[in-house]
Amino acid sequence: MSRENGGERYVKTFNAWCHLTVKLYAVIMRFDSLREITSATMMEWRKLAHLGIKDLPRRSTLSDANARRSHEIFGKIYQGLYLAYKDKLSSDSSSGKVPKWMKKLQIIDSTTISLFSNLVFKGVGRNPKTGKKKGGMKVHTCIHGNEGVPCDVEFTSAATHDHFMLCPGKLNRGDILAIDRAYIDYAKFEEMTRRGIIYVTKMKQNLTYEVIKSTCYMNEKGLMQWKEESVVFRKEVASKDGETGETEKKVIEHHARIVTYIDEKKKGLAKLIRLLTNDLDTEYEEIVAIYKARWAIESLFRQIKQNFPLRYFYGESANAIKIQVWVTLIANLLITLLQKGVSRSWSFSGLATIVRIMLMYYIDVQGFLEHPEKDWEETLAAMIEGPPDIVGTEK
Repeated sequence: MSRENGGERYVKTFNAWCHLTVKLYAVIMRFDSLREITSATMMEWRKLAHLGIKDLPRRSTLSDANARRSHEIFGKIYQGLYLAYKDKLSSDSSSGKVPKWMKKLQIIDSTTISLFSNLVFKGVGRNPKTGKKKGGMKVHTCIHGNEGVPCDVEFTSAATHDHFMLCPGKLNRGDILAIDRAYIDYAKFEEMTRRGIIYVTKMKQNLTYEVIKSTCYMNEKGLMQWKEESVVFRKEVASKDGETGETEKKVIEHHARIVTYIDEKKKGLAKLIRLLTNDLDTEYEEIVAIYKARWAIESLFRQIKQNFPLRYFYGESANAIKIQVWVTLIANLLITLLQKGVSRSWSFSGLATIVRIMLMYYIDVQGFLEHPEKDWEETLAAMIEGPPDIVGTEK
């Protein structure tokens, strides 16, 4: 992949394989600087040599590679790994534990990575009265509901609006999209409806619409259980005529459904949640379940930020920052595969810690993760039994 994309041009020893291996080592071990990486590789050079790293990388070598080798190469490596292990990442819905709509569910959202400088990626918000404005990079992500890792990733500055990721042309008929209210776009929603794509999102407070029909469903106590409204959104948009090139205005009409339900929070506090969808027939419980499944992408963002170093970067250029994010996503994918490959239940953070500790040891990782206490139990059993009896000797 690196040769095909020009990543090995003018390279003597530190090729893309060494670059990826060293960066994975740094990300999993949570190193904060190039100095830590080079110091650690000096101590572990005998083991790293088994991976094909023949020359220890210097700080200047790492810095030059982060600046010159395109981040797109690491993106292609991630996509190749994702496609190769996609079946193992998917949950088995044949057992009946996973609803049928989960296989068709896609979730889109973004997370912002704060940067010290505003020069590389433009930050969002007002300029502070004191100090410099920090920059930020948005990682726009799409995941399948039954996989838990990104299937599509785009990088922009923090000032870029989220809704550019809403591309109906990339979706297939029958797909279900769970999104946040930042992605509301009537024109794209109407195109999704024509293509047979279902979306579920949260309502904004300032939306203007016409109510066609409203039905309120009560419980046994006479209190509202949920409410359903059939509505029409109208918006005037400008479009260019393909033949004359003149700009003309037209009105978009989008028919949708608003589902209002009571979300029981902790400590007995209830909150009204209003969901917007173009699915006019599905039961409200399923619509609510689809939107709640959107939380999987929030958990993914929290998982990545808590277990990998994304507060300190190994370079100041945009390319170096993107490489580190791609390598972090690769590490997250590999540990997720390890988590799904063992029958014992491990939390992701617990598994990431174990991998970090045992990374440079010669150990049967699979066997240890299945039964971590095996060696300890065998040692205790041998101590309890005592020394073996000596047969055929005189007292």
